Amino acid sequence: MELSKLLMPGAVRIVGQLTSKKRLFQELGEIASQAYGLSAAVAIDGLQERESLGPTGVGHGIALPHARLEDLSKIVGVFIRLEKPLDYDSVDRQPVDLVFGLFAPKDSGVDHLKALALVSRTMRDQSIVAKLRANTDPGKLHAILTESRAPQAA
Repeated sequence: MELSKLLMPGAVRIVGQLTSKKRLFQELGEIASQAYGLSAAVAIDGLQERESLGPTGVGHGIALPHARLEDLSKIVGVFIRLEKPLDYDSVDRQPVDLVFGLFAPKDSGVDHLKALALVSRTMRDQSIVAKLRANTDPGKLHAILTESRAPQAA
């Protein structure tokens, strides 16, 4: 599994400022709708439902909201770089500026977990995170996220 298969260039955005986690989920849903044809409302509801189980802010300014959705044929991703960090109730209580949203089919099982692990490994790489924070061009952000890397064990 590779990020280049999960993340389309049109699903990478720079967003100036969002006022709440709810607004962030709306933005993720709208981008997923535009890039992949998902129902924005279904995507937003899925993210909110998953978030109610526990926060997806993993620390160090990074959030990995995700949801399993009906009527989705493959796992897809959305990436947002926030210019102004957002309070997200992360595990380390730090605001979030890098958000990788993942949407998977309801019955994706282990593939959903593999995709989440891949995104998590990528977002834990300090050199990648530094490059993401240093760039403001969505095309460059997509290239940084999807460049081939040697596979690592989870």
